[in-house]
Amino acid sequence: MWGVDAFDRPFHDNWWQTETGGIMIANFAASEIRPGSMGRPLPGIDAALVRREAGGAITVVDTVDTEGELALLPGWPSMFRGYLGDEARYRACFAGGYYLTGDLAKRDRDGYYWFIGRADDVIKSSGHLIGPFEVESVLLEHPAVAEAGVIGKPDPMALEIVKAFVALKPGFAESDALRTARARSCGAC
Repeated sequence: MWGVDAFDRPFHDNWWQTETGGIMIANFAASEIRPGSMGRPLPGIDAALVRREAGGAITVVDTVDTEGELALLPGWPSMFRGYLGDEARYRACFAGGYYLTGDLAKRDRDGYYWFIGRADDVIKSSGHLIGPFEVESVLLEHPAVAEAGVIGKPDPMALEIVKAFVALKPGFAESDALRTARARSCGAC
């Protein structure tokens, strides 16, 4: 919980998009803060997790700790009304009565949401779907890593391979030993 270590205060993570016009899910000051969680929907915001089905239908994901696409019931005051000059893109954001955010998340038994990544942000390597966010999260757990960014790099055999960009914390220098430690900790790097 580095927020407490660095600032002597926990972070109150939240979730929003430009399209939502404001924060939709947050860790409230009066509630338990779960580090890494986006929190719970604000009062008046109806959030759900859904799966897109063939033909454009959706299925609501009711099971705990199961990945789905974060969706919101329309009608909040700051809701966006369109993409400039792209009505088809705007319409494609809605299905089954929900605004589909394109963000993947899980919900725990107490209603806290946990961000996983973008539905359209995956690396396809040898038939496996790899989320850059998860790889970055693992890299950031290493005590030498200050920042990490992960992309898919074209590869003639695997289609894509994982490529990580890492910034080290002060006091650490690039070395073969550190490079090996990163590869072991992440498995895909």
